[in-house]
Amino acid sequence: MHKWILTWILPTLLYRSCFHIICLVATISLACNDMTPEQMAANVNCSSPERHTRSYDYMEGGDIRVRRLFCRTQWYLRIDKRGKVKGTQEMKNNYNIMEIRTVAVGIVAIKGVESEYYLAMNKEGKLYAKKECNEDCNFKELILENHYNTYASAKWTHSGGEMFVALNQKGVPVRGKKTKKEQKTAHFLPMAIT
Repeated sequence: MHKWILTWILPTLLYRSCFHIICLVATISLACNDMTPEQMAANVNCSSPERHTRSYDYMEGGDIRVRRLFCRTQWYLRIDKRGKVKGTQEMKNNYNIMEIRTVAVGIVAIKGVESEYYLAMNKEGKLYAKKECNEDCNFKELILENHYNTYASAKWTHSGGEMFVALNQKGVPVRGKKTKKEQKTAHFLPMAIT
């Protein structure tokens, strides 16, 4: 009696599971019918061009990051309430909190949050601050292999070379004409506000 029940129930269970598998395969094939052969191949193949793309939306404009810019010379970039640009070693100073606003891909404007002045560079490479943003306030942001960033004037160059935002060992801004990308005076670490 038990043998007869097992042989009768087993095929029924197998047929039900097979039925579910067949329905699943049919649904997938119907869903794929509106795709072109290229789309189906990309769906199955891992070499899809969309597979490993990264999002660089923050670089396209409008993104704002609030950071402290810490130079490798151990100074924080600071724009005080009178618009003077220099370095400070006080981490908790409100004048060293910067708003890094993306203007275009790889181009940023740096604004002091407390002072509300924008960092700018003139054609001689001197750093100064402005209340209103213009072309002098745009900098090319480059992320280096050592995880530091450099900020070069997007408008001005000197003898074909870029002019960088830099602070010397005393926290004094270095003229852009005297800077190079490799110098540690031009390397800044954007530190999150905690």
